[in-house]
Amino acid sequence: MMEESTASSLTLALGQMNIALGDPETNLDTVRRLTAEAAARGAQVVLFPELWGTGYDLTHASRYASSLDEGLFAETAALARRHGLYLIGSNLERLAPERFANTLTVFSPRGELLASYAKVHLFRLMDEHHHLSPGERLVVADLPWGKAGLAICYDLRFPEMFRAYALAGAKMVFLPAEWPHPRLSHWRTLLRARAIENQMFVVACNRVGSDGRNEFFGHSCVIDPWGETLVEAAEEETLLTVTIPLDEVERVRAKIPVFGDRRPEVYTWSEGEKQV
Repeated sequence: MMEESTASSLTLALGQMNIALGDPETNLDTVRRLTAEAAARGAQVVLFPELWGTGYDLTHASRYASSLDEGLFAETAALARRHGLYLIGSNLERLAPERFANTLTVFSPRGELLASYAKVHLFRLMDEHHHLSPGERLVVADLPWGKAGLAICYDLRFPEMFRAYALAGAKMVFLPAEWPHPRLSHWRTLLRARAIENQMFVVACNRVGSDGRNEFFGHSCVIDPWGETLVEAAEEETLLTVTIPLDEVERVRAKIPVFGDRRPEVYTWSEGEKQV
């Protein structure tokens, strides 16, 4: 297990981009450009949106999907290595000849795959359940700054997932997304709720632009453990950078000891008890 860094801060970048539907080369060029800019700004970690390479062109998943050491995943690894930073984002993973997953990867500055998470909760409104296989496990990445939970877009609506990450020692969660209008208020509310209730940083990168069926609003942001928004984008393509104080997690958890006050023994129903 990687030893935890004694650094007191971490510089993050969020590559809020307009994804060209079914055009991996154009999207890869955008990711290359934004990653180079993030490195120039001194970012240590860069997060890109969900399915940044192709968007929701799921009917052609077999055309784009690859194993985690090929295709867009290999390009991501090379980019992380070239710029000496951690690179996070999701693309289509080939599980079998005709089985695919929406998989979030974390590549190290050496280009090593540190963690991969296949999206557990598939979003019916974008037909994920017709084309993709759901993941079967939660994943915590061991980073030099502490443990980080991995989640994708629709996962945000499942608070038990984020609580499981907090109980596993995560100080932050990385969440790429393709979250469209008209649900901006949901996006902002849920991100703040997950940060407040688990007293952790939530780092969320959403796309902008249109895929022909949906208009995406961006508003990528970083929420601190107190629920304050440290940085938030508007609705155009941009690169956000922010430095977060890592000791804020311990400070907030000490101020309001939610985890010490939990009573999990009363959170389940005994057989025969009336449920209300």
